[in-house]
Amino acid sequence: MTAVAGRSRVTRGWMALFAVAWLAIWTVQLTPVQLLLPTQLDTPDDASGWISGVVSTGVVLGVGGLAGVIAGPLAGAMSDRTRSRWGRRRPWALAGTWIAAVCLAVTGFASGPIAVGASWTGVSVGIAVVSAALTAMIADQLPDAQRGVAASLASSAQAVGIIVGVGTVVVLALTVDVSYLVLGGFIAVIGTIAALVLPDPPGHAAAASGGGGVLRSLRDRDFGWMISGRLVVNIGNALGTTLLLFFLMYGLGQGAAAEDNLLIAIVVYTVFVVIASFGSGWWSDRTGKRRMPTVVSAMIQAVASLLLAFVPSWEMTLVAAALLGVGYGAFMTTGLALATDLLPDETAHARDLGLVTVSAALGQLLGPLIGAALVAAAGGFWLLFLGGAILSVLGGLMTAGAREPQAVRAP
Repeated sequence: MTAVAGRSRVTRGWMALFAVAWLAIWTVQLTPVQLLLPTQLDTPDDASGWISGVVSTGVVLGVGGLAGVIAGPLAGAMSDRTRSRWGRRRPWALAGTWIAAVCLAVTGFASGPIAVGASWTGVSVGIAVVSAALTAMIADQLPDAQRGVAASLASSAQAVGIIVGVGTVVVLALTVDVSYLVLGGFIAVIGTIAALVLPDPPGHAAAASGGGGVLRSLRDRDFGWMISGRLVVNIGNALGTTLLLFFLMYGLGQGAAAEDNLLIAIVVYTVFVVIASFGSGWWSDRTGKRRMPTVVSAMIQAVASLLLAFVPSWEMTLVAAALLGVGYGAFMTTGLALATDLLPDETAHARDLGLVTVSAALGQLLGPLIGAALVAAAGGFWLLFLGGAILSVLGGLMTAGAREPQAVRAP
């Protein structure tokens, strides 16, 4: 456990810039996942039907996720070893930002699953690199009593990012290519400012040794259970969210109204994610309790998926969106705070938090791949949501296998 009692509390300005940086990251990652990629790869007139587009979307996102799971921890480990005049995290935050920005622009002009998949993989790599650098700043700079708040900012930014991105595209009626260019410009500007302005203090001298390696961290009992549960719960969440546009179009038969209704569902989801994120983050800092709220929130997410599996309607979709927002918002916030408390190697914060970040991102990107297979197997969406419920419960139980770290309460 990496609790460091002597760290000073960071300012509100630090927290605000950190939150905006995560808003940019989530916006450029999830807007394509929720809307742009399904639109590019949709096949309503294909000989094999619309399921072909679902499968192509799942494969593209899955391949990108696998690339990210390699790039994130690798970049984190290299930043732990970096000694430059620019700092440890800053060079990697800048590199990830610009890789993502350039590849987003390329994705907007790509056509077909192979070209779209190749460029999207570059986006996933860039996002994984910058995410690893920013997440490491929580453990580098924050005292334990501020980690829940920082985690709530990063988690709530995920839901807000979806609505900012999808809302901008839908309300302004942007074309796909223009949408990608706007997203690329957004991450380029915000990511660059955050990387240059956020402080990057020198690390522990022992960091140059690189600790004991990734396998040593994964063999740590508590860290291993936590990160495994985080991966599984995120796959469960992705089954319930990333193919939602296809569910509205073909599962509920909404056709052309699906895009507008997707935005409504995202707004509901976002409101409850934000409320749950800040509420659970504040409470976990005050009480020092991280594990049990994380487990309970995974079970709430499971209930939301069950409702969609057995009562598929537009009204129930809105109810499920609210419950899913509560469960996922609280899970990501208290789960990230728990992760920073359970880091097994003081000399390798970025490497190990890269694993934490990528476990969430990989879950969100593998979910559509698994979900596409479930939709194809069932010829519909009930198995997709049932699978989401089962994985949410399983991930919650895996998280329960980690011990609660010693409580460090906010003053």
